[in-house]
Amino acid sequence: MIDFKNSEYVKMKEIDPGSIFAEVQPLLINGEEVIGAYKAMRDYCVFTNKRVIAVNIQGMTGKKKDFSSLPYSKITAFSVETAGVFDMDSELEMYFSGLGKVKFEFTGRSNIVQIGQIIGTFAL
Repeated sequence: MIDFKNSEYVKMKEIDPGSIFAEVQPLLINGEEVIGAYKAMRDYCVFTNKRVIAVNIQGMTGKKKDFSSLPYSKITAFSVETAGVFDMDSELEMYFSGLGKVKFEFTGRSNIVQIGQIIGTFAL
């Protein structure tokens, strides 16, 4: 599992979900749909209508991947921080029962408000 307490993702930017769909499709359950995807250098996260799937690409070749499933039903609280004038990145923090805080950083161009709406729709 990704060590969310000791590592932070490089700022992620939105990508076409179709570019990573083949990798996460085997993990999806009946009725689960991909809503959006965001990628850093190698790692990425996928937002579905049921959970966030955080993917940590490991090793030099990138063949080894760690998929962490973060179900919305386990979120106890979350916060979004929009980009500002001098702080050009935005952040999403989610607090999970049994896991603690998970933090994702996005480029300022990412629509963090939309991400917050997605989390709110499925977690509340």
